[in-house]
Amino acid sequence: MMPFSDEDLQLPVSSIIEKKVAPMLAQDGGAISLLSIKNGKIYVQLQGACVGCSSSGSTLKYVVEKELQAAIHPDLVIVNVPQGMENRLEEL
Repeated sequence: MMPFSDEDLQLPVSSIIEKKVAPMLAQDGGAISLLSIKNGKIYVQLQGACVGCSSSGSTLKYVVEKELQAAIHPDLVIVNVPQGMENRLEEL
């Protein structure tokens, strides 16, 4: 059970993504965008060099998700939203 509402998570999640994750990805030509938070699931979209990168799944799971879990709550889950699926999050 997540002790935070999706609205409560918005500021800390966006702050971590903007200040810690995005600069790290930018070093390799990539980018990340926070799309939405629903029921403790954080929907992001990888961009730039991250699109199609064979390491992107590992980066999301073992870097981004772990960072968010350590800083906010261990039950947070990150979901990558493929290009074109931005308006269909419920299908992911």
